[in-house]
Amino acid sequence: MKESWSEIFESVIKSEGGFVDHPSDPGGMTNLGVTRAVYSRWLGRETTETEMRNLTKEDVSPIYKQWYFDAINGDDLPSGIDYSVCDIAINSGPNRAAKMLQKCVGAQPDGAIGPMTLQAVSDSDSAEVVERLADVRQKFYEGLKTFETFGKGWTRRNKEVREHSLEMINGPAKKAKKR
Repeated sequence: MKESWSEIFESVIKSEGGFVDHPSDPGGMTNLGVTRAVYSRWLGRETTETEMRNLTKEDVSPIYKQWYFDAINGDDLPSGIDYSVCDIAINSGPNRAAKMLQKCVGAQPDGAIGPMTLQAVSDSDSAEVVERLADVRQKFYEGLKTFETFGKGWTRRNKEVREHSLEMINGPAKKAKKR
């Protein structure tokens, strides 16, 4: 939803953290969740390590908005689902996020969230969709060759995104069911 973007961005930044350059991470050098390759593409030139280390929330916010949130039509998704799908898009790509959502709502998994997917989402229970997305995402993570190295963090993030998404749907008073 349009009014969800600021909350989603702040949650994503909290999850992503600061500068890392883990040798086992196929994304390589990353800051605030933006890889060097993504930032270089955004700039239209190769970025430096110094630029990567000095990234700010203001630098990365338009990237997240345009390349992830807008790519999954976040403004048209219900609150909570928008956060779950956006976080998957950031972590695994908008195409994969769209296909995961489509799988969860019984839409044709073509990797683009359009009118038919939005109708299928509208016809579904938002909390059930968030739960299904978390399950599909977890299975995806567990199938990655780097799960042994990064799986604990991915699992924690997936759980936190699920819980926060359910709070966006139900309000903070209703707690997510335990997993």
